[in-house]
Amino acid sequence: MNSRRRFLRNALQAGAAGATLGRFGVLNAFASQAAASSSYKALVCVFLYGGNDSNNLIVPVSTSGSNYSSYAAIRQNLALPAPSNSAAAGTTLLPIGFGNDTYGLHPQLAALQNLWNTKRLAVVANVGTLVAPTTRTQFLSPPSTSTLPNNLFSHSDQVAGMQTATPLGFATNGWGGRLADVIAQLGLNPISATFPALVSVTGTSLFGTGATTHPAAVPPGAAIGLQGYDTSLAAADRLFALKSLLSQELLQTSSGAALIREAASITQNGINDSDKLNVALKGAKGIGTAFPTTSIGQQLLEVAKLIQVRSALGMNRQIFFCSLGGFDTHSTQLTDQATLFTQLNAALVSFEQSLDAELSDVAGGVTLFTESDFSRTLQPNSNGGSDHAWGSHHLVLGPGVQGGKIYGKFPSLALNSNDDAGGEGRWIPTTAVDQYGATLAQWFGVPKAYLATVFPNLANFQNASKLPPTYPVYADPTNVGFMG
Repeated sequence: MNSRRRFLRNALQAGAAGATLGRFGVLNAFASQAAASSSYKALVCVFLYGGNDSNNLIVPVSTSGSNYSSYAAIRQNLALPAPSNSAAAGTTLLPIGFGNDTYGLHPQLAALQNLWNTKRLAVVANVGTLVAPTTRTQFLSPPSTSTLPNNLFSHSDQVAGMQTATPLGFATNGWGGRLADVIAQLGLNPISATFPALVSVTGTSLFGTGATTHPAAVPPGAAIGLQGYDTSLAAADRLFALKSLLSQELLQTSSGAALIREAASITQNGINDSDKLNVALKGAKGIGTAFPTTSIGQQLLEVAKLIQVRSALGMNRQIFFCSLGGFDTHSTQLTDQATLFTQLNAALVSFEQSLDAELSDVAGGVTLFTESDFSRTLQPNSNGGSDHAWGSHHLVLGPGVQGGKIYGKFPSLALNSNDDAGGEGRWIPTTAVDQYGATLAQWFGVPKAYLATVFPNLANFQNASKLPPTYPVYADPTNVGFMG
């Protein structure tokens, strides 16, 4: 019965929060004013929906493993021009150095090139959903269906896998939500702070739903509160009547009213606490940094605002979920991805500027990272695009990042190699999303003893002696090393 009720509660929180209260945010509590800036930390996830083709995010130019000619020969019409000092800005790959190797960032990511050079950006190579370390031989002839994640190359299943770190079965909560659960259990936010540790600025997501906690949903740039109410006496009376009705629903005790009680609780919390969030935001100085008017730009502006009012909300730890869609580039990939990366580049540079300006006192405690469904095939299709693949390269940025480095193992850009799941350049991940997330979680303040609560599959990657030779060997398999 308890598990059924928990599932019911999570389903209501994820569904009703977005559908019923998405316009004014699901804000379930207002915390005490006790956050200490010196210990503040925030994680900001930017999910690139559709499967970002990371083969054009970062490209080997001259490295010990692969080079530009190998890339260009297979990418064909999707190949980006090699770095050139004489070419117009934004037309060729942007060179970045790592040891004796040279890689190239997508031409529209000039701000990220600067962050790399100032050691505020790291790349984590070939990350993805894994049940356990997997070789090409195992992929082609798996010993059982339990050795591979659910429905590889499926958008919905791999989005779920990346957001939940649960590659098999059906998960009702995400690893961001479970991280919020542990934050509450450890008391990393003040005991009086009941404002949600996880805030989504892009609607509801499985990533943010916890087993014992639930996220807030704050719409960027929109009024936070019920629509259709003002300061008139009539509106105040109507609002009082609504709150009274909700209170009556919460007094119901019969099991048959469980759905009604859960919905009433969410609605009541949203109404009460959106008012308090408005008070906190009105008392803030505001963010002076100019952010782009794109969806991702406004989402990151909202994150900056919520970080700015951390003390008014009593928060020492916060997790944010943002997203940018449109990366399912089966066709017109070069133009579509360039447009999306232009938006991402502008939003990220504004966010980093706000860390150095309005949020400078906690800048070192704010880290942004990317996730996506999967990457795409290195070999193009016949429609000017690429198809669903597996392992993907991801970005981690912020003042606290050990930047200017590539972590993990970059795949060999050769079809039918040991890194290729088939014959089209679908890279078998060599760093599990569990390890990627666990690195962030430990920097965030989660002790190793609690990692299994957030990443129950992590144990499958902790025995270095059982790793295939294609896998990187980390000194600590729970820590990829990109955080200080």
